[in-house]
Amino acid sequence: MSLRTAIETGDLAELPSRRDEDWRWTDLRGLVRTLPPRSPTNVGPFAPGLFDGLADEVVIVSNGELRTSITLARGEEQVVAVRFIAAADAGAHAAPPRMEVSKGRLVILETYEGLGSGYLSEIDFTLSVKTGGSIERIVLTDEPEDAVSVVRCDVTLEPGASFAQTVIAAGARRQRLETHVAHPGGGASVRLDGVYLLDGRRHADITTVVTHAGVDGTTDQLVKGVVKDQARAVFQGRIIVAHGADKTDARMGHHALVLDDRAEVDAKPELEIYADDVSCAHGNTVGALDEEALFYAEQRGIPHAEARALLTEAFVGEVVDRIEHAGAREIVRAWVAGRLGAAQ
Repeated sequence: MSLRTAIETGDLAELPSRRDEDWRWTDLRGLVRTLPPRSPTNVGPFAPGLFDGLADEVVIVSNGELRTSITLARGEEQVVAVRFIAAADAGAHAAPPRMEVSKGRLVILETYEGLGSGYLSEIDFTLSVKTGGSIERIVLTDEPEDAVSVVRCDVTLEPGASFAQTVIAAGARRQRLETHVAHPGGGASVRLDGVYLLDGRRHADITTVVTHAGVDGTTDQLVKGVVKDQARAVFQGRIIVAHGADKTDARMGHHALVLDDRAEVDAKPELEIYADDVSCAHGNTVGALDEEALFYAEQRGIPHAEARALLTEAFVGEVVDRIEHAGAREIVRAWVAGRLGAAQ
């Protein structure tokens, strides 16, 4: 069951619901009562995107219209801006792009831009990283509060490959950013980071599953978020260490700030370990801003709203600082600061 299948078949019974354990906090069947018509095609042109100036190539997927494959030659480095643009009012669309890295470094600067309203969208994104290759995927969402948006990324690594990801979620009526990684061990490495910044009645769900299938693999995950008003955040992180995946080193951390009484965070970090010789740990905290730090800032003449923004920016800044691409890191840092400042 998936939103994409429902869009393609017109069958609402294909929507995931709270009866599905992995979707219990992001129920779509109880939310979507009718399916809108398919989104129009041949839309555009569009103004330059947030990351266009950093990219060697810009790929635009508008209303699900474009299926693209980018294959890197051995030793090549490339920065690609992939813009998923929803330019429809009350439309529905889906798309399955694919990218493959042979042996090189690919930086994907991926944005989800809602120029319409009330739309349904699912993007299924498939990545394959060969031995010696690496991908850094930076995902930033900027969608309207009434949209329903699902993004699923399936990543397959070969031994000796590396994959790093940073997701920045601003939420929507329902927004789910889901990543599945097939980890082979063999010296392969994975970093899965995330930031969510939610206000109003926005909902964001960051769900990840990493399956370690072989000896000597690493996973490092850090997700931080801030929710206020009546917003709701969901974090589901699962790391599976299969039989025989010895010497796995896997770390997961999720930490959230809740700034209002009616805001909500649902977190479910999980470790499933079926091997003996491993080093695995996870941590999870949900709390409020440090009142002493807030008082300290205000005593030095910083207005209350600005002090809150500075403290929350510093809180999520640890994740932003882990972005490897310097240009993208600075753009994301500025975008986060603007978003937090506007939300105060």
